[in-house]
Amino acid sequence: MKHTASLIGAMLVAVVAHTADAQSPTPDLKRGAALYGQVCVACHAADGNSTTPANPKLAQQHPEYLIKQLQEYKSGKRANAVMVGFASALSDQDMRDIAYWLASQKAAPGAATSADKVRLGERIYRGGLMDRRIPACAGCHGPSGSGIPAEYPRLSGQHAEYTATQLKLFRSNERANSKMMHEIARYLTDVEIDALADYIAGLR
Repeated sequence: MKHTASLIGAMLVAVVAHTADAQSPTPDLKRGAALYGQVCVACHAADGNSTTPANPKLAQQHPEYLIKQLQEYKSGKRANAVMVGFASALSDQDMRDIAYWLASQKAAPGAATSADKVRLGERIYRGGLMDRRIPACAGCHGPSGSGIPAEYPRLSGQHAEYTATQLKLFRSNERANSKMMHEIARYLTDVEIDALADYIAGLR
């Protein structure tokens, strides 16, 4: 019960934060494209579809999620030596303009690489592992990995390497900006994480 209550509390905090953010000024997509070209393009590619497995695809991601991540890099709540430098130079309006421009870009599909991994990954993604209190990922991120706007990020087609790395960081609490994800990932093994990441890469 305590575990469930903590997850619900984390969800409510996220919803409140996103609702407040939704009241910010209208984004300027043209300005966002220009800023993205100056700050982000080298790692995330011209259209937000990174071709480097260690760097996430950002195209078509929910803008509220991107804004939250950039703000948390800037504040230090989410640790990353590279991203903190870029995010620290951005104003809230810069972040908003970049995030909404990225949301307007079409995500390139990914692909799974292992039938065995996909079978295990699909079982966890769609049904969870109730014996270890691991809920189905589809409950928050949707059956196709499209996420829920303003609440949970889009996952479909994401590089498996990036997804696996983030799950392991959530597990160890080195990525400490989502208590809910830590409480889920802490029970996953390396094999399960790799299987989930491969399955997610092929979602569309």
